[in-house]
Amino acid sequence: MASSSDRYADSGRLAAPAALPPPSPVELAQGEALVGLIREEMAACGGSLDFARYMELALYAPGLGYYRGGAQKFGASGDFVTAAELSVLFASCLARQCQQILNELEKGDVIEVGAGSGVLAVELLRALETLDSLPDRYFILELSAELRQRQRTLIARELPHLVERVQWLASLPKERLRGVIFANELLDAMPVHRFKVSERGIAQMHVSWESNHFVWCAKPANDIVRQRVEALALPISYVSEINLQAEAWVRSMAAHLSQGVLLLIDYGFPRAEYYHPQRNEGTLMCHYRQRAHDDPLILTGLQDITAHVDFTAIAEAGVEGGLSVLGYTGQAAFLLGNGLHELARASDPAVLPAHMDLARQVNVLTSPAEMGELYKVIALGRNIDIPLQGFSLQDRRGRL
Repeated sequence: MASSSDRYADSGRLAAPAALPPPSPVELAQGEALVGLIREEMAACGGSLDFARYMELALYAPGLGYYRGGAQKFGASGDFVTAAELSVLFASCLARQCQQILNELEKGDVIEVGAGSGVLAVELLRALETLDSLPDRYFILELSAELRQRQRTLIARELPHLVERVQWLASLPKERLRGVIFANELLDAMPVHRFKVSERGIAQMHVSWESNHFVWCAKPANDIVRQRVEALALPISYVSEINLQAEAWVRSMAAHLSQGVLLLIDYGFPRAEYYHPQRNEGTLMCHYRQRAHDDPLILTGLQDITAHVDFTAIAEAGVEGGLSVLGYTGQAAFLLGNGLHELARASDPAVLPAHMDLARQVNVLTSPAEMGELYKVIALGRNIDIPLQGFSLQDRRGRL
């Protein structure tokens, strides 16, 4: 595995390789401040940090991390586009699934965890209102004060009559919840432990500072990581990730759900595919100004860092928390099960530009070459026993 200094030896500690746009002076200043913070913690920890801690600081350090630094992240002018920003159809289909659950519970609350730009909240509330299925309360659990303000501004502008129904949370409420908890593209941004299988045992990948760059270094894995990786029986030189934080988060959500469904949408695979022999360099990906690459040790604090989700681990964590696995499928099947084609047919083909744009949106949401297959949906529930319509066309629980 090549280090950043090997690959970009002359580029500087925050500079982008030639294929990526250069950061602005303001971004460089913010990145330099974050690099300094990380180096201070490295020094206090003996010269290196476990990659999970480096990733946590790069994304979430207060005031400096990628999700805490104030720059535009979402949409065409940011670093990546989510399904909700791509098409209103995504929220419309999700609303139909929420409607089914809320009707079964005879009302309840909806909690969106990590609402990003706020676009999904706006469109979901709008669709639920059209369906006459607004929740009693719509919570947004958001740790970033800057994103909370953006979301509040957008909802107040787009849905002023509903803004009072929305409540922002910095942590889960004390009372247990009844309704729907959902997250779209949240788990992939949780810090992961990176490992490498060697002839000497399981190495846990750390990050250190060398020749004016962050570089990889290997340390003996802690007991939890070592035991988890040994159980996978992977070949020598295999590199990948384990997301212990996502598993803990699912168990925490389970503890707060008295009745209802935890619905998670993200890109990833069941365990057998996640640790496939050909996926031997892991799943880490970075996103910077609509471009993707695989080096998390550059552009620190200025780029998103993600890892695919092991949905088998998510299912196991849910079951450990007392939830049942209600469904697992690809995004295309989930959206089609919730009436995507019916919603798309409402478009007037006589209005050709809008009709063609809608067709393009449907293709991106459902095509195996786009979002349709890479993105998966899993539903975990407590005290609810109905077939969820989003999994009516295809349910892959047997693959988990």
